[in-house]
Amino acid sequence: MRCVIFDLDGTLADTAGDLIAAANAALAAMGHAPQLVMGQDDATALRGGRAMLSLAAARMGLDQPEPLIAEGYPLLLAAYGDAIDHHTTLYPGAMDAVARLRSHGIAVGICTNKPQGLAETLLTRLGVRGEFAGLVGADTLPQRKPDPSPYWEAVARSGGARARSCLIGDTVTDRETARAAGRPCALVTFGPLGAAVADLAPEALIDHYDGLDPIIDRLLGNAGH
Repeated sequence: MRCVIFDLDGTLADTAGDLIAAANAALAAMGHAPQLVMGQDDATALRGGRAMLSLAAARMGLDQPEPLIAEGYPLLLAAYGDAIDHHTTLYPGAMDAVARLRSHGIAVGICTNKPQGLAETLLTRLGVRGEFAGLVGADTLPQRKPDPSPYWEAVARSGGARARSCLIGDTVTDRETARAAGRPCALVTFGPLGAAVADLAPEALIDHYDGLDPIIDRLLGNAGH
């Protein structure tokens, strides 16, 4: 069975606002002023909590960011879990595209570097968890992207065939994951990195989910082939 595996943050959903709010909440809990700005630091936010805290440490002039990251990361996760869907929105056409894939008999899953529990919570609150057969997070396996193991696990949990699978993402991590797995990768141009993802030389670019179907047919072949 053909199989399409999606990244989550920056690919299916714009989660940057809630991630930035959580980082600033963690900083506040440690007695620091907010350091991250919605709209300005979205690309850093979608790289994860540690990346945001590292940026905050740099802006605070800390020579050693590790103590701030070690103390702040669990605070950030707790704050994010409490307010995971206040600003997050699904990208236009994303779920319509997923529905079309499923109607064509294509297995659909998610491979994300967000902790699995948080990914489960977010997708459930957004009302779309049931649309994805398989979900693999950062802590599902000992490895995380760009190691190919989580990708392969997502394909297996989704009921797809390895040789007829592809990855849709938005960053160099997704590109490197697909390359490590020897599978094609399509990157969205509407995430925080915008059209710059073309520099990563993916097999395809997605400007809007309305145009996903012919891209998947090109990458994976038609159902009858």
